[in-house]
Amino acid sequence: MKRTFLALSLVLLFTGARSQSGPAAFGLEQCIQYALDNAINSQNAALDEQIASAKVKETIGTGLPQINASASVQYNEQLRRFFTTYTGPGGFIDLSGVPGIQVGDVVSAQNFFQLKGAGEVGLNIDQMIFNGSYLVGLQAANAYKTLATKQAIQTREAIVENVTKAYYAVLINRERIDLFNSNIARVDSLLRNTRALHAAGFSESIDVDRIRVSLNNLVTEREKFNNLNAVALVLLKFQMNYPMDQPIEILGNIQDVKVEVNLSEYGREWDYKIRPDYQVLQANYRLQQLNVKNQYAGAMPSINAFANLGYVTQSPTIGGLFRTTTQIEDGPQIGPDKWYGYSLFGLNLSWRVFTGTSRSFKIQQEKLTLTKIENGFKALKNTVDLEIRQSTIKFENAMIALAAQRENQDLAANVARVTKIKYEQGVGSNLEVVTAEDALKEAQINYYSALFDAMIAKVDLDKAYGKLIPATN
Repeated sequence: MKRTFLALSLVLLFTGARSQSGPAAFGLEQCIQYALDNAINSQNAALDEQIASAKVKETIGTGLPQINASASVQYNEQLRRFFTTYTGPGGFIDLSGVPGIQVGDVVSAQNFFQLKGAGEVGLNIDQMIFNGSYLVGLQAANAYKTLATKQAIQTREAIVENVTKAYYAVLINRERIDLFNSNIARVDSLLRNTRALHAAGFSESIDVDRIRVSLNNLVTEREKFNNLNAVALVLLKFQMNYPMDQPIEILGNIQDVKVEVNLSEYGREWDYKIRPDYQVLQANYRLQQLNVKNQYAGAMPSINAFANLGYVTQSPTIGGLFRTTTQIEDGPQIGPDKWYGYSLFGLNLSWRVFTGTSRSFKIQQEKLTLTKIENGFKALKNTVDLEIRQSTIKFENAMIALAAQRENQDLAANVARVTKIKYEQGVGSNLEVVTAEDALKEAQINYYSALFDAMIAKVDLDKAYGKLIPATN
């Protein structure tokens, strides 16, 4: 039973679970995961991936049959006239009964072959058989999807970097506040002892005043760091997109942060392709290659199959369009209003044989753009080399400073301890104690500043080598 309770406690601790009576608790991994799930940039990157996926399906859809349906009903209140030349008796239309008509006269009359009401329903089907640009477009759509994925990885890397640095700032400030509390308790104890010695006549009032000044300075600086920690916590919430009005508990301490690394391990199997920004440039390069290819594909012919299917009818009245028979006066029922079907099938070949010089200059532009991206690879490699060199030197210097400040802190702590003992035994001065306490405080501040610099330098080093997030191809 105890083991079960312990296991459950560990799960709640490291998953950042929100208890009913307290704020949500987050370690570094939980902060990062929360940010990746909720940060606006991360959400937009995920949306861009979905858009790219939909773009691929859209491109595929253009190669599937395209079907358009149409239906129309119209009524011609006044029909168009047709015009013809009278050629004499025996023509297609006998006009010999028209008074005064002569051969060669232009005659206009109502269209005998069209009724005032007309209706039509139909389907138009178009199927692509071959189109070079479509085939290139399919490749480009997948390349665009790859680009969106690589950009999302780059966005996640930036989120991990910002959240990690903000998290470390909270840890450092919290540790320094705890250190101030410890120093305040120690100096307060020293102040009480000095007051007792003063009351017994073994010290002067100036000794009490010196220690009170040190104590007041410590309390004031602690309040400053409390405010700084509140700002650091707000920054962390901002990077995570965590609600500002909700409390949050940050788990972990600086002792859990592993700063020391073997720099020789970082250079092993190093490749520029590990860097997310390099992968984004590769994806852009592939897209530009396809742009060049698409310009060539545009010079190829395209073949489409098509079919037109439908029904048409005419009627003297608009209402007759919706009947299948018409009663002819003094005659039988016949079907001038019947809907008659029609169909048409065929192939269409389209080929832009000559476009002036526009296509050749478009190809030239796309190739020049491709060359610019190739130059971008050279520039990015130089930038990466510089970042690696700078981050390595910065990390090495930070570790040297950290080692020195750690030793200084230990030495200052020992000096303060010995000086206090000597003063309490009456063989040291109060001024020496105050000076030692001030030196200890300064050494502690310098140590934690050096530690924070080393932690940030480690993050920058990981980013330079593409190790902030798992490598992807």
